[in-house]
Amino acid sequence: MRTILLAAALVVCPAHAQDSSFVGEYSLAEGPDVGGGLLIRNDGRFQYMLAAGALDERAEGLWKARGDMVCLTTDPKPVPPAMEKGPLIEVEGRVPTLLVTWPNGRGIPGVDFTIGFDGGDRLEGYTQVYGWTMPEEDKRTPRWIEVRESIYDITAPRFELTEANGGKLRVIIVPNDIGVVNFEGACAERTQRGLTLHRAEGEMRFVRLGEQ
Repeated sequence: MRTILLAAALVVCPAHAQDSSFVGEYSLAEGPDVGGGLLIRNDGRFQYMLAAGALDERAEGLWKARGDMVCLTTDPKPVPPAMEKGPLIEVEGRVPTLLVTWPNGRGIPGVDFTIGFDGGDRLEGYTQVYGWTMPEEDKRTPRWIEVRESIYDITAPRFELTEANGGKLRVIIVPNDIGVVNFEGACAERTQRGLTLHRAEGEMRFVRLGEQ
């Protein structure tokens, strides 16, 4: 289990200090392979971190109390990761049918894809660090490819392939602020032991430190 440690000391900023019972440090109350925390600071800002398997999230920004809830807004607003078509490159002496890489050319495994043709069934699978190549016995030429990175939910419009592409595609994932959660007024409800954060992906339960 990876442990997420948040600074225990509260930052004091008299010019912007907020006297609120929400101020404090909270630990994520989830399964044994999940770690995380939320720090509500008395200078009007928050810090959030999460580690769950291959997923790492973080955020910081502004908070505002609204009755029995505290609402979070990430500041500055993060730039989401993006996918773009890149120039073809060889891997181990040949150009794969599909290769997904970081901008530095390092291959990314585990990216799901769907490939369409002029006829016949579509092909589905996922990439390796060396990409993915059509089976030798399948002589069809890919006409379009859709890719989906599921851990950080990165998608792109369908990539249409022309004759100039030769049925091959390289997709570059531009990370930008990958892993930074864009809280836009997401609110956490006060509970007996801490907070329950409501977000589109589901609820997250936090326990105030010292209340376990």
